[in-house]
Amino acid sequence: MNTRRKITSTFFETLMKLSAFLIVAVLLYILGTILYKGIPSLSWEMISQKPSAGFYMGGGGGILNAIVGSIYLAGGASLFALFFSLPLVIYINNYAKKNGKFVQVIRLIMDVLYGIPSIVYGTFGFVIMLALGWTVSLLAGIITVGIFVFPILVRSMDEVLRTVPPEVNQAAYSLGATRLETSVFVSLRQAMPGILAGFLLSFGRAIGDAASVLFTAGFTDNIPTSLTQPAATLPLSIFFQLGSPFEEVRNRAYAAAVVLTVIILIISILSRLVMKHFSKYIIK
Repeated sequence: MNTRRKITSTFFETLMKLSAFLIVAVLLYILGTILYKGIPSLSWEMISQKPSAGFYMGGGGGILNAIVGSIYLAGGASLFALFFSLPLVIYINNYAKKNGKFVQVIRLIMDVLYGIPSIVYGTFGFVIMLALGWTVSLLAGIITVGIFVFPILVRSMDEVLRTVPPEVNQAAYSLGATRLETSVFVSLRQAMPGILAGFLLSFGRAIGDAASVLFTAGFTDNIPTSLTQPAATLPLSIFFQLGSPFEEVRNRAYAAAVVLTVIILIISILSRLVMKHFSKYIIK
């Protein structure tokens, strides 16, 4: 029996190490390909200028419109999702019956929405646009991507609020605090690292999505100055450039991928720094 256990343990330990190695190897291969093909085409002109005439046929200019549009869209979508997800999370954790049927249904719905592909959200947003008579715009993209990242925010913040010790809330109640005051000034403060980290991660998910904005935000060579104008995004810019028959343009797509990767890397680092900064205020 001991020999059998040892063989089983060794087998699964080897399998885990192999899986970790394959994941790291694939990640390094992807990053290596992007950097190898993208860095030679990356320049200050490409980052600081909008596309000029014939950019997608090898002309001059850059992807500033896509960078700014991505930040506008991802930031607006994350704030839109936070506006609706935060009250829901507070309700199911501090107002509704713990582990009641209603709370379980809400969490099941969020799990289902979390697994729906982004192209479905894009199609849904497009149908709503047609019903309302809207055209492609930054606002339509923000709403669609906001709905897409909504379950991500709800699940991440819900998991964090569930870790808040009940004794902390009970202590606030004993001092005369109302349920609303306890929720806002005690529970949210305890969960602030996870909430901010979840917000930044949802921002990173939003800025890297292409399918949900394909039919809603549109694409333009200009930087949007209002919510009713179309907006370019980095994923769509990469997609359009990779479809070009010109090698120079395809290499620019890899350069744009480098920019997008750096932005997401910065967001990931910021989320960890935020969690580390606010974790010292948590009562464990």
